[in-house]
Amino acid sequence: MKFVGVGVSFFILFSLSALWNTGAQDSCSQQCGELLGTCSCQVTCQSLGICCPDYNEFCLQISPYSGSLMGGKDILIENTAFNTSVITCRFKKKIKTSGFVGKDGKAHCISPLLYETGFIPFEVSTDDGLTFPYSGTWLSVHHSKVPDEEKCTLVNETKWQYYGTSNIDGNLTLTWTHQALTATHINIEVWGYQETGDSYSENWFAKWEYLYTLAREAPNSGTFSFIPVPAKANYSTWDFGILRITPSTYSDGQSNIPSVWSSAHALAWHLGEDFRNDPITWATAKCVEWDRKEEKLPNFLEEIIDCPCTLSQARADTGRFHTDYGCDIEKGSVCTYHPGAVHCVRAIQASPVYAAGQQCCYDSTGAQILTQDSTGGSTPDRGHDWGSPPFMKPPRIPGFSHWLYDVISFYYCCLWSDNCHFYMKNRPSSDCRTYHPPRAASAFGDPHFFTFDGLNFTFKGQGEYTLVESDLTSLRVQGRTQQAHFPNGTEAQVTGFSAVAMQENNSDVIEVRYSEDLNLEVLLNQKVVNFSEQSWMDLKGLFLHSTSDQKITVMFSSGSGVEIRGSGGFLTLTVLLPDKFMNHTQGLFGVMNGNTEDEYTFKNKTTISVHASPQQLFEFGANWAVENGTSLFTYDTEFLLNNFFYGEKHNTSFLPVFFPYEDPADPLMKEMVLVCDSDPFCRFDVLTTRSIQVGNFTRLSHQNHKQLVENLKPVISCGWLDHPTNGRKNGTNYLLGSTIHFICNQGYELTGSKEITCQVTGAWSGDIPNCILRTDIKQVILLGCVFGIVGLAVLARLTFLCRKERT
Repeated sequence: MKFVGVGVSFFILFSLSALWNTGAQDSCSQQCGELLGTCSCQVTCQSLGICCPDYNEFCLQISPYSGSLMGGKDILIENTAFNTSVITCRFKKKIKTSGFVGKDGKAHCISPLLYETGFIPFEVSTDDGLTFPYSGTWLSVHHSKVPDEEKCTLVNETKWQYYGTSNIDGNLTLTWTHQALTATHINIEVWGYQETGDSYSENWFAKWEYLYTLAREAPNSGTFSFIPVPAKANYSTWDFGILRITPSTYSDGQSNIPSVWSSAHALAWHLGEDFRNDPITWATAKCVEWDRKEEKLPNFLEEIIDCPCTLSQARADTGRFHTDYGCDIEKGSVCTYHPGAVHCVRAIQASPVYAAGQQCCYDSTGAQILTQDSTGGSTPDRGHDWGSPPFMKPPRIPGFSHWLYDVISFYYCCLWSDNCHFYMKNRPSSDCRTYHPPRAASAFGDPHFFTFDGLNFTFKGQGEYTLVESDLTSLRVQGRTQQAHFPNGTEAQVTGFSAVAMQENNSDVIEVRYSEDLNLEVLLNQKVVNFSEQSWMDLKGLFLHSTSDQKITVMFSSGSGVEIRGSGGFLTLTVLLPDKFMNHTQGLFGVMNGNTEDEYTFKNKTTISVHASPQQLFEFGANWAVENGTSLFTYDTEFLLNNFFYGEKHNTSFLPVFFPYEDPADPLMKEMVLVCDSDPFCRFDVLTTRSIQVGNFTRLSHQNHKQLVENLKPVISCGWLDHPTNGRKNGTNYLLGSTIHFICNQGYELTGSKEITCQVTGAWSGDIPNCILRTDIKQVILLGCVFGIVGLAVLARLTFLCRKERT
């Protein structure tokens, strides 16, 4: 429940009601997150000082707040004590795990095995599960995104995954942080993953299953080595799985107990004798079987998004694509599965029907690498690696559906045998002929706006404003501006962005803001998010990502994206919208339609000229002030309540500086020219804020926006070209202006064009080349001549004989 909308009535009630004096009081038991009649159980109550007296008792604060979806993590409940030694923890109203209370009075829960990521509600019972009055949330994380130190390590993981193939044998070693489990002895278990039932039906189910115990009562020393033996027949069919370390006091395969998991991996080391005796034949049979199954499954390739044409486009389209951690140019381009690539990205959202994923890889020239040309090419995925809401069922299980349909099959066909052509046939790269880059709009500095259609203007209102809203997906992005200060602390007659809030359809609400002490904060549904444990969060209707340099990216399910970063006390923001939003936007970022003439459109659809004066633009901006009923912002301090909730959404008494004067005698002029050069926005902000630093941040933001727009320019592709049979081609770039040369193998002659060029029409020039045997041509001519001469001789002889017979 949002504070906004009911805030006024609550505060009137809070200040006027006599309930406080009579002793009547609401309770937060089973009501955390709610706004009650006499007090609040919302997170904002703490800073406002209006919490119910038992808020800290029933609304749980936990540490850590996140862990792997595989479960087994010890969760400490920090803010309350229980008068019992045993508690019951319940996740999603149905999954129960045992808990305990330590000698210090603090309670502990164990996180469960889940088949989804994101914030999971959990509750605590102290009466053996009869009631669950205490509540909180737990962040379930994709297993591969959990820090390595929280997992046990397969030493030389490649050896584990190739064990039993040519020349791979000997000991395998497992290590872990022994303090992670409070036990003197541990068990090591093998678990397998499978999905059963009819594909893409209601009876398709995912399951992790305990297989057997690899080691029992081993010392909790942090290391274990062993020589693998082939698994028994009933287990050897499991070729993808995981290891679990548990205290040996628990029974084999017991669910939801303290655990340390390994990474999910190909179980080559445990496969049966048939694999050990002839791994290539075994893998080939598996590959062929997988290929046959793929032929019977729906074609997911038709609905996945096309790849961006260039590396710069792929890295700029942050609303729809995100770095593939297995091939990251920022981390040295260690691209094990994509030789020749320097960077890969994955489509953020799974495809709508089949929950499939897209991958796109690029070489050092920035060109896309296609599997038709190289094994380093990008391969799409039947199961999106990051999963897809509502999760829970195949092929939407984060990480593991992808492993089952796209990774273990790669081992069958490409890594354990030489049958990669089967894999590439079913997972061909998408080219970029139907890719359309998004449009970008930005705002920064004092504040300067660049619309989706490329118009720029300056609007220095003080208040809360609609930057963009769309009837297509109910997207709303709102910005709050506050008065800037001179370096000496006095107020300047200009403003800058201090907060940005956003939502799409019924997604979570994200707000990025400067706190009162000028620290950058991110709020999720009014609660400050801590990125100390996770930099990536799967949330309702969006993904949230934070980089080490505090760039916040929000990626909505529609493919729209918002990037925000702090710069010199002001926020800089960029909104990226796919072209399906054309003619579906309004607000300060204008009407996205390719026409700058209607950028200054008011709520009532009237417009003013693109040559409007700064004073007219001030009126245009004021028209887009938000209202309390539609505001997405959190008002959790007296300052915010007084200035933005109770106060005007657009401060009509604030009049900014419209035309700063460049005085040659101004001591700042010389340094300003050095820093800003000819950048008008930088110069403007230096003069109005008297801060070189602010001006420099504005200059950098302006440069970044121009570079982003340049990177997102549409690129024409003519599509992939094959080499001719009995010939080869030089060149794998299929974009506008690129030329492909064709050469025939020795003994063959080229017909058609020797080279063709990608044209502005999106078509290749010239004729399709073919390679024909030179000897064939000569023989045809020679035989034709021979048969012609013989034929004439025979005809002449027959004519002579006929005439002789008649006479």
